[in-house]
Amino acid sequence: MITKKHRFYGPASIKYVLKKGASIRGATITVRGIKNHKTASYRAAVVVSKKVTKSAPKRNRIRRRIYEIVRLQAPKYLKNHDIVFLVFKEDVATMPQSELESHIVANLQEVAQLS
Repeated sequence: MITKKHRFYGPASIKYVLKKGASIRGATITVRGIKNHKTASYRAAVVVSKKVTKSAPKRNRIRRRIYEIVRLQAPKYLKNHDIVFLVFKEDVATMPQSELESHIVANLQEVAQLS
């Protein structure tokens, strides 16, 4: 899990990123990101809808897997960005970790270049 300083607080900041942020669409995940000049570190959120899977344990598993990859990889690519991962396929829960990591790292690199 990522630390508290790298988490969003409240739905308003997530809505702002979803509305104003640049979008990068992948095969299973969409990443929306925007540069935040108010903070010195990145903030990340993972959104997994009930439309993806009705099962809460599966949604939580997807969320935990993505957060762990972000915790390890984001400091290499992001400085003061706000990013939101939108998952739209259930396949992320069973995807091999190395494949998921390569997708997320590619998305993080693209978000870092947008700014």
